[in-house]
Amino acid sequence: MREVIPLYPETAPVTLEMRPVLHPLFKKLTDGVSEFSFANIYLFRATHGYRVSALPGGLILITGEDKGRPFFMLPFGFPDERLLLELFTRFSSMKAVSGEKAAMLAEQGYSVTEDRDNFDYLYSREEMVELSGRKFHRKKNLVNLFTGTYNYEGRPLTMEYRKDSLGVLEEWRAAHMEENDYEAAKEALLLFEEIELCGGIYFVEGRPAAYILGEELTPEMFVVHFEKGVGEFKGLMQFVNRSFASILPVKYNIINREQDLGNAGLRQSKESYRPIGFVKKYRAHIKKD
Repeated sequence: MREVIPLYPETAPVTLEMRPVLHPLFKKLTDGVSEFSFANIYLFRATHGYRVSALPGGLILITGEDKGRPFFMLPFGFPDERLLLELFTRFSSMKAVSGEKAAMLAEQGYSVTEDRDNFDYLYSREEMVELSGRKFHRKKNLVNLFTGTYNYEGRPLTMEYRKDSLGVLEEWRAAHMEENDYEAAKEALLLFEEIELCGGIYFVEGRPAAYILGEELTPEMFVVHFEKGVGEFKGLMQFVNRSFASILPVKYNIINREQDLGNAGLRQSKESYRPIGFVKKYRAHIKKD
């Protein structure tokens, strides 16, 4: 670990060379927090300014900034009380705290609050496939409209279709006129084999129109990191979501579609799929007198 990840208080940017160390550690986690995969911290390293450091006892510290406010994350456990207090003093807040860890921090006297904008949305894979009942009536109608209107085909997203998926991403970017997660999404397509992401690409009327890319987060949960599509085919994304859920191995009974980041439109979209629950996350601070 020391060779690729410096000892605290030194930190280093996240690199691909760190994957052999970090990926096995992330795979042992069971909380289902979408931030805690190597692919996520690597692809969004520029967005959040992620840096990594090794703590005593084999623990890993991840630091970053949101809108200029420093934070830290401890996905694999807490250091001793003295060092933990030092981290809170240096980095202001602890982010992506699970419910279990939030309770532990509260017991130690820290202030803990829900971070609603970063709750991960959880869905039943079976419900996403069946779309049965009144609550999915509109979604199912849109899927039926799509399948009854267009010629379509879905294929596994392999290297053969990387250029096609990049074309979808560029078309999506032009339509949205903003960056959002464009850079991370592009790098994910360029490196999906190296960081072990998998997904599907969908062709409509003979042209690439949408793709989904994600990974196993826990043995029962698949997380969707990116889903992009062009806007001219009505019902396209509803069809893609259902189709991809239908080809996932049945062991993934939960689909994690990550957070809404406080975006009202994104929140409405994610809620319209009737989540079965959330991976709740918290922020922790030193209590103010």
